[in-house]
Amino acid sequence: MKYLLLAGSAVVIMAAAPILKKTKTEKMTEPTSSTITSDNSDGWISLFDGKTTKGWHTFNQKTVGSAWKVDDGTLHLTVPGSAGYQTKGGGDVVTDQEFTNFDLKLEWKISPKGNSGIIFDVKEEPKYEDTWQTGPECQVLDNDGHDDGKIKKHRAGDLYDLISSSSEPVKAVGEWNQVEIKLNNGKLDFYMNGVNTVSTTMWDDNWWKLVKGSKFVKMPDFTKFKTGHIALQDHGCEVWFRNIKIRKL
Repeated sequence: MKYLLLAGSAVVIMAAAPILKKTKTEKMTEPTSSTITSDNSDGWISLFDGKTTKGWHTFNQKTVGSAWKVDDGTLHLTVPGSAGYQTKGGGDVVTDQEFTNFDLKLEWKISPKGNSGIIFDVKEEPKYEDTWQTGPECQVLDNDGHDDGKIKKHRAGDLYDLISSSSEPVKAVGEWNQVEIKLNNGKLDFYMNGVNTVSTTMWDDNWWKLVKGSKFVKMPDFTKFKTGHIALQDHGCEVWFRNIKIRKL
């Protein structure tokens, strides 16, 4: 403060605070519904910060393909062109880390006629060309618009080609769906929008019967690994993921 005496009276003049100009790097952003805050007290770990692809890479590569974009707090697979059944510059993205027993939560939104998936226990080695050669999949699909919607065990929320969902609480195409995948010492549960849709046990006699009766019977290492990466599938269709977090069990 500065004091100035005028005619015996004390007048207080407040020094003006300097005006700070924000630079681009200082620009503040408001949190959105897609922002994840890891709660370490509960053991949850964010796998996607909503701003970068840190912690992910394209399967059997070192970086994330250019078709995967981060926008509006989502991990968004764009479709600039086709590369076989996948996207040019795409490919399945996998976590840098591997997990054994876990509780995984995320949200997905699919485009009209879209197809994708959430794959886990993925083994990453050059001899495997695709994530689904080793890991099982929680199906992501536009049930009404994609041909897979006509196939039993291929619909949204199914344990792909192995077990159909007990119910279908999936939301309309273009809307966000909340998914939870829990795997603990072989006990596997899928939840969609709060509903337990799949419940089974991996690696017991019944599990191998399921595998034997599926398309995966021709893949000798399918679900042989109890530790692996989490993968988000590129099936040549536009898809969005957000709020991806995991808790080790």
